Amino acid sequence: QVQVVESGGGLVQAGGSLRVSCAASGRTFTMGWFRQAPGKEREFVAVISWIGGRTNYADSAKGRFTISRDNAKNILYLQMNNLKPEDTAVYYCAASDRRYIATALNDYGYWGQGTQVTVSS
Repeated sequence: QVQVVESGGGLVQAGGSLRVSCAASGRTFTMGWFRQAPGKEREFVAVISWIGGRTNYADSAKGRFTISRDNAKNILYLQMNNLKPEDTAVYYCAASDRRYIATALNDYGYWGQGTQVTVSS
């Protein structure tokens, strides 16, 4: 059984940076980050493959966010730079049994509780 736990959220000013982390237990393959803002649906942010480090990003994250993973430690990261108020959301780590790049919510069977990221203007 895979479990994932996020950490590293917080309050940051617009233009600032923040890194969120996700510690996973159990065998993980494709992993991703999603976010959910108040009153909105949960949306895809970034994904990274199990081997090879292939990545894919939502248009809103391209050029500002970087997803990475340390397979030896089973930790997933999301480095967020040049943050904007519209990035404010609860950020969720998710793990999938898929071995390909997956961006749909229903591709992921394991979810964390989320970590709040708030960007002030």
